Amino acid sequence: MRTAILFLLTILVLVAGAVAVFASPKFTLAAARPTPSPLFVVENPPPPTPSPTPTPTPTPVATPDATVTFNVPVYKQLRNLDCETAALQMALGALGHNYTQNQLIAMQPQPDTRSPVMGTVNGHKAVLQWGNPYKNFVGNIDGADLIPTGYGIYYPPLLSLVQTHGVPNAEAGEGAGNGWTPARIYAELAAGHPVMAWTETGWARPYVGYWTTFDEKIKIRYSLIEHVVTLSGVSPTQVRVNDPWHSGSQYWFSKAAFEASWADFNNMAIVLK
Repeated sequence: MRTAILFLLTILVLVAGAVAVFASPKFTLAAARPTPSPLFVVENPPPPTPSPTPTPTPTPVATPDATVTFNVPVYKQLRNLDCETAALQMALGALGHNYTQNQLIAMQPQPDTRSPVMGTVNGHKAVLQWGNPYKNFVGNIDGADLIPTGYGIYYPPLLSLVQTHGVPNAEAGEGAGNGWTPARIYAELAAGHPVMAWTETGWARPYVGYWTTFDEKIKIRYSLIEHVVTLSGVSPTQVRVNDPWHSGSQYWFSKAAFEASWADFNNMAIVLK
């Protein structure tokens, strides 16, 4: 009898335990944590650099009296003798390529800072030997031209700079026999093409001579007030001048006077188009 009672008690304990287990909450495995994303996610490679768009030509505005103008910004030269760079800044800006003068100076060949050999020619103070402005800037860009401790730079290095910085169709040269005539310049202006022209500072008429380069022993035509302006318009009798001298200005100037000054530098010019 006692054994039967113990057996029944054991059965009751087992049944109570089973009921407790089934009544308890079900246990489930926690979901695995996702792998952290990397710090830099590149979903797609960057698109290729777009092809350069053609350089826009400034829109020329013509009046009934055959006057043509187009927009060219006016900048003053920031260094004593960087008129070429300021004129270049204006011409490039007209075609939508904006650079500071210091950036443009840095793009040019290193200047030749050797001092000139001076003398006299027919009673005029003259440069007998100096560097080659067809290769780089001659003298100190912060110097003075009439002393002279600095001079300037001619078209070949600047044409190369223009062609590799947005205006591949730019053209440059000198000499009426090579096609650089007033008629060509006026036609380019009528088409809305900015023109950089080598002239005299203030349109003065100084002594014009030749020096011999130190290295190549070639003759360089020069005046000690060499200057560069950017032309931005034309009329039957005048050209519109963007002049970087002093504070920078824009004005109309006689074609005849322009041609006389331009001829002192053998009709040297750069046309941007």
